[in-house]
Amino acid sequence: MIEVDKLVKHYRVHERPPGVMAAARSLLRRSYRVVPAVDGVSFRIAAGERVGFLGPNGAGKTTTLKMLSGLLHPTSGSARVFGYTPFQRSPDFLRAIMLVAGQKQQLLWDLPPADTFELNRAIYDVPRAEYKRSLDELVTLLKLESVLKKPVRQMSLGERMKCELCAALLHQPKVLFLDEPTIGLDVTMQVVVRDFIRRYNQEHGATVILTSHYMEDVAALCPRIIVVNQGRIVWDGALADLVREVHPEKRVTLRLSQAVPESAFANCPARLIKLSGLEAHLQVPKDALQRAVSQLLDALPVADLTVEDAPLEEVLSQLFAEASE
Repeated sequence: MIEVDKLVKHYRVHERPPGVMAAARSLLRRSYRVVPAVDGVSFRIAAGERVGFLGPNGAGKTTTLKMLSGLLHPTSGSARVFGYTPFQRSPDFLRAIMLVAGQKQQLLWDLPPADTFELNRAIYDVPRAEYKRSLDELVTLLKLESVLKKPVRQMSLGERMKCELCAALLHQPKVLFLDEPTIGLDVTMQVVVRDFIRRYNQEHGATVILTSHYMEDVAALCPRIIVVNQGRIVWDGALADLVREVHPEKRVTLRLSQAVPESAFANCPARLIKLSGLEAHLQVPKDALQRAVSQLLDALPVADLTVEDAPLEEVLSQLFAEASE
């Protein structure tokens, strides 16, 4: 569905020192530097996959999505989406994809979302019967019945985001580029949006590329992730494999029935990270987990015990640090 080969996007940025004289000199002679936003990215994504596209701010995520959706022309390299070259912006290509950005909106501010839906129907030339069927399905899934005739400016952020998704999917695109779709939403609304995206992917076989700084979005939606740093791919594979490779240790959290000193953990094959009141956090090598848990239960007044992988934020932070080095 998506083929990217050595995709590059460089920007030529004007630079000058501060001051009036420097500003005057820049009128006649300017100095520039080249900023590599995307630097030789290659990957393949099959139809129906849900892929997380992750990286720190400025890593090139949004630039890549804009090139794949035809908004930007690459400096070099090639990309094919649904069999089309994106920057040629073929009408059939544009009907097959949709870019949804959490910080942008297509809804008309002073009008109800029903007007935007009707406008999109005309833009994408969706037959009236097909449009009604898609709209009814999306309104039911997203629970939008009460806001269809409400002006957008009177809606909450969560209501607007759900309407944005509805407007984006009325023509049933085969490829979804989602750029921070849950930004600014509360926890409950994030869950609603995630569930909807997963259901749409499963029912329509749509290919989904998601960028998000909320790791809950990634963990819930994306079995595979592509991680970029400074414009280059530093990981492409299963999310679970990344966690095992970067942070193979397990995190054990103990809740104790009575306080104990730090010396109580001295003989256990685990590293004490933090002891705070009746709660202890330890890091345990995977191959020593069973022995460590057994010793902890025998030696300490354990009321509750939890074993987890390292937080995804910590895994990615370490990956970025290693890639930068």
